[in-house]
Amino acid sequence: MELLPSAHVDTFCRDHLPPAEQWPELTFDLPELHYPDRLNCATALLDQVAARHGAERPCLHQPGQHTWSYADLMAAANRVAHVLVEDLGIVPGNRVLLRGPNNQWLSAAWFGVLKAGAVLVTTMPLLRTGELQTIHEIAHLDAALVDHRFLEAVEPLGVPMIAYGDDAWADRVAAKDPSFDDVETSSDDVCMLAFTSGTTGRPKATMHFHRDVMSICETFSRHVLRPSADDVFTGTPPYAFTFGLGGVLLFPLHAGASTLLVEKATPVELADLIDDHGVTICFTAPTAYKAMLAAGKTVPTLRKAVSAGEHLPRATWEAFRDATGVEIIDGIGSTEMLHIFISAAGDDIRPGSTGRAVPGYAATIVDGSGHELPAGESGLLAVRGPTGCRYLDDPRQATYVSNGWNLTGDTFVRDDDGYFWYQARSDDMIISSGYNIAAPEVEEALLRHPLVAECAVVGIPDEARGHIVKAYVVSAGSVSAGELQDFVKAEIAPYKYPRAIEFVAELPKTATGKLQRFRLRQAADPTPADA
Repeated sequence: MELLPSAHVDTFCRDHLPPAEQWPELTFDLPELHYPDRLNCATALLDQVAARHGAERPCLHQPGQHTWSYADLMAAANRVAHVLVEDLGIVPGNRVLLRGPNNQWLSAAWFGVLKAGAVLVTTMPLLRTGELQTIHEIAHLDAALVDHRFLEAVEPLGVPMIAYGDDAWADRVAAKDPSFDDVETSSDDVCMLAFTSGTTGRPKATMHFHRDVMSICETFSRHVLRPSADDVFTGTPPYAFTFGLGGVLLFPLHAGASTLLVEKATPVELADLIDDHGVTICFTAPTAYKAMLAAGKTVPTLRKAVSAGEHLPRATWEAFRDATGVEIIDGIGSTEMLHIFISAAGDDIRPGSTGRAVPGYAATIVDGSGHELPAGESGLLAVRGPTGCRYLDDPRQATYVSNGWNLTGDTFVRDDDGYFWYQARSDDMIISSGYNIAAPEVEEALLRHPLVAECAVVGIPDEARGHIVKAYVVSAGSVSAGELQDFVKAEIAPYKYPRAIEFVAELPKTATGKLQRFRLRQAADPTPADA
């Protein structure tokens, strides 16, 4: 598709979009997905929402801090934009790194970067210098706004940097004008570089336009989540994880609602915050919902809970519903697609299924050659819609996009009614003695044992069987490998049981909490794949 004229002075992002022939097919079937040529998503999500719903409405809650109204956030974001332009010399199209936990000033910085016409590169606060250096090498950062408590890892990058959140910052922003003329960017100007979480190695920079940010609000949020202006959101995923960006910041503002920002919380602490602040919608991972139940938390104010990032076991879904009355909204999304594209809520939920294609998206199942498979057959998930994969100058673009479809790397089965049933990540399918064994199914069986706190299952090489199933288990008490093996044999087909079990203190995870199964596979078989 032909791109609209850009407002970017620095053309780095547009210059490094993948070739047009490698783009996925983009579809805009819903009327709300048609945007004006000039669109700044910060203006649309903040200034225009404030004008519609009232600028004095509560917007950002933060434990121990005064609640910011929409007017407060708008003034703070405008002041940040002035800091960027006047103090750091930022021009439209420059890349600005953000580093810090979810809080009011990170939110203001997020909007301020976009108001200035720059491109966001939001990072996890837990990343170390080496990881940030990789991001810098890919994104060619021009500046950084960093929480004053998280400066050390950024300083070696040599990028012009200003710390926020301390007294010097307060003085700096107080001297700036609380109004700002937002840059009138193109709807298909790149507004953010979101980095994949590194579950398979070197991260990739995914490129998202201003209209993409609005599209996820008009698809999953509008049609599946269906929030109201009276809702109070919260969640634990950081803004650098696009699941958290949508659920904790974008969706509440799009609805004119408010959100409780949590810098860091255990599942039990999160449940207490939900109670204390009357939270009605929560975004977090399946393990957090399970931990809330284990602690006896019933979160009575909660009316909707959203789970993504990892497969939601049916047992967790049923236990949470039975204890709280809330039916968790499961979903699958990807950094490449920006947010959730398959989900279901309310009466549309079929326990155990991830759901159906979110309105605005289409999904199917294909084989390894890209041919569509009939209902009931296991294959690769293929998705298309108003958002799609565009890697920044990365040869893996040709792997993710095929025949116009985004291939997410997940194995699913689609039933006759269009519901999708998760099997595994494609690289988590284990072939043992000719049997196909989905690692998540074995994990679900293990997690039903009361003394299994966490687990991860991978295939490891075996001379007789090709591969065998191995489980890494974090136990919640005294239990033997033999007991767990017998338990699994009674829960699922016996040939799927883990023939090897290793007890560990913790599992390798990304900063977003996703399991890094590839590290477990590497530990079990350090031989390079191409050796």
